[in-house]
Amino acid sequence: MNDTSNFTTHTVHDKSAAAMALPVFMFAVGVIGNTIAIGALSGSKQGRKPSAFFALVCGLAVTDLLGTCLASPITIATYLDKNVLYDRHLCEFHSFLLLFFGVAGLSIICAMSVERYLAICCPYTYQRWGIGQQFARKCLFCIYLSNILFCCLPVMGMTESMSQPSKTWCFINWMAHEPLSAAYSFLYASVSFLLILMTIVLNFAVCGTLLIMHRRKIQRPVTRGSTRAHWTALSSGVEAQMMTVLVVTSMVVLGCSAPLVVRVFANQISREDNSHADLKAIRIAAVNAILDPWIYILLRRTLFSKIRRLSKRVYSGRKGKEPMLPVKSSQRTFQFQTNTHDLPS
Repeated sequence: MNDTSNFTTHTVHDKSAAAMALPVFMFAVGVIGNTIAIGALSGSKQGRKPSAFFALVCGLAVTDLLGTCLASPITIATYLDKNVLYDRHLCEFHSFLLLFFGVAGLSIICAMSVERYLAICCPYTYQRWGIGQQFARKCLFCIYLSNILFCCLPVMGMTESMSQPSKTWCFINWMAHEPLSAAYSFLYASVSFLLILMTIVLNFAVCGTLLIMHRRKIQRPVTRGSTRAHWTALSSGVEAQMMTVLVVTSMVVLGCSAPLVVRVFANQISREDNSHADLKAIRIAAVNAILDPWIYILLRRTLFSKIRRLSKRVYSGRKGKEPMLPVKSSQRTFQFQTNTHDLPS
């Protein structure tokens, strides 16, 4: 009898350890990746002009790191003790963390897309508004403040936070029948959906604009004094860098955040309990914080530098036959929006 009891105990512990491996791995990778990203950003800041995009990237990396460090340990603790989230205050705090860092990350990524859209598509407006590092810091402050107030509404009584069926995470009661609770679930999903949609639309608008610029630059040689001179300042390497980063960002945002938004809408409409799908959706959303630093920092610092050198070698012969017109210093007014200080290397 004792042997059977011991075997059962060891089996339970083995299953618990195996289940805990995934959140521990995600926690470690998230902390390491965002720490490296912040270190790379800090190193690239020296000797470079501060920019709004640079400040937003720093804000995103810090946000992802804070979210990982605050939320993941609570999740890991639940695998050691299933009663951890029975504490109502801790459950509400964990729910707040998941709500806040989910929508805050989307808001910052959307702000980065807006900044790039204004810089590329509306350069005169970008310059007139004086968008820079200080402007970006104010934007980050507004994002944090508004999202804190928005995600504190459940604690204020608009809806309740509850331990989900897996007992490893807390979230709002997204299947509540009360009008106020249902309204908050729908509002949170709608805000997240609009941020995702805006990010994708703006990013593809920027990509389309860069493609048009590149095509016109090839088809129409730029003469000195032309208003199109700022197009020549957009090097092919920077164009490829920005376009690829923006497209990959859109794919990651859609792939990581959309499942959770879909689950919130689905739970409101069908009212069917599918805890496995809910758990999978929140885990996929957590992957966003892991991928962000590699997309915005490390990917650009390694891959694109090699691609640019390879492209120069392949096309050096053909490009060497084409006459190159120098760009006057007075024509560099528009270069600020795509200069390489926005893309640390």
